[in-house]
Amino acid sequence: MSRDRLRRTRLGAPAGALALVVCVFTGAAGADRRAPAPAPSASPAVTTPSASASASSGSGPSPGPTPSASIGKGEGTLQVLAFQGQVEYGAAVSDANWVSPFEKLTGCRVSRLDRVQTSEEMADRLRGNSYDVVSPSPELAGRLMAEGAVAPVDTALLRSYKDIPKRLRELPAVRRKGKVYGVPYLWGFTRVLREGDAPGGPDALYGTGAVAIRDSPLGFADAALALRETRPELRIKDPFQLTPAQLDAAVELLAARDGRDRVYWEDGLEVIQALSAGQVRLAQALPYHLDLFRRAGRPVKAVDAPATTGWVGSWMLGAGATSPNCAYRWLDWVGSADVQGSAAAWTGLAPANPEACDGDARRICEIYHVRDAAWLRRVLFAVRPARDCGGSGGECTDYTDWEKRWHDLVR
Repeated sequence: MSRDRLRRTRLGAPAGALALVVCVFTGAAGADRRAPAPAPSASPAVTTPSASASASSGSGPSPGPTPSASIGKGEGTLQVLAFQGQVEYGAAVSDANWVSPFEKLTGCRVSRLDRVQTSEEMADRLRGNSYDVVSPSPELAGRLMAEGAVAPVDTALLRSYKDIPKRLRELPAVRRKGKVYGVPYLWGFTRVLREGDAPGGPDALYGTGAVAIRDSPLGFADAALALRETRPELRIKDPFQLTPAQLDAAVELLAARDGRDRVYWEDGLEVIQALSAGQVRLAQALPYHLDLFRRAGRPVKAVDAPATTGWVGSWMLGAGATSPNCAYRWLDWVGSADVQGSAAAWTGLAPANPEACDGDARRICEIYHVRDAAWLRRVLFAVRPARDCGGSGGECTDYTDWEKRWHDLVR
């Protein structure tokens, strides 16, 4: 079977079922890629509410102006970099448009909107271009923060920031050294789906060759999570921070039954097709895929597990932003319930702001258990693997190690 990586796309569901949009944030960020050289941190002009057309209020964990401060006058244009499907301007479907309303409300025209398929493509764009706002995956976000390619965010200027659950706001993927760098936007988590009498259990996905596994170096974290249950002697605590021996064990688990009948997918269409055609009976997928199969009448179930991996996509402020006021207006805009609800309904991913869980986004919130804090404690959200074990001490493997080992396995 070819392992050519398919791309994200808007899909039509089988048998006249619901329309499906697959927009997965993970991908392989090039280890040898470099973000732009750090520029002076962008800072918005701060005015009083009477001098601003859109006053901001609220509070956040990072220091900033008093709650009465607001974003200054917009510079007129905005440059945006995001994954395909995250930002829509009505080109595909007229109702899927949260760019035009932003422009009309703020006077900030999105003069450049670059959309990419993978983290590697995003890293390439960042090498030679400057953007006011960018929405990276967690593994790329970690590198951008470390290199100074993104600037800290003054959350006191963002009205809906306080509506985002504390757990998402304080993830290492959006914070560094006590400062906030990312505004959570959309998130998801993985589930192992099985059809018929396919086996269950924490390591079921790795017990046969004919399975569908998401194509990302962070897939080693899923393998490590299975090993945490089956091989406690490895003493795996955080599946995203692995020692060399723990990473070796995860690689061995994935490689043991690897073969040409295994599907490594980036595009949700491939995992849907693989299960629908009976090509595989076990697949790593998203809750939205499970819901799609259930609504189509297919006997697909999720393997129960005490924990699973997930990720949060966020919006960040470019360190070299030329329009910081418009950038802050964008961060305020995409954190709102209306925009996050539209984005969740369009992408099939969960909104970070629970206030978005109405209308078209209601079902999405239900299948992702957005309002179920106890269930969500089972989700371990991704962070870029680091040599210092994420600051917790010890000697771990870096994301570049994961990327090389993954490419050796999959390619």
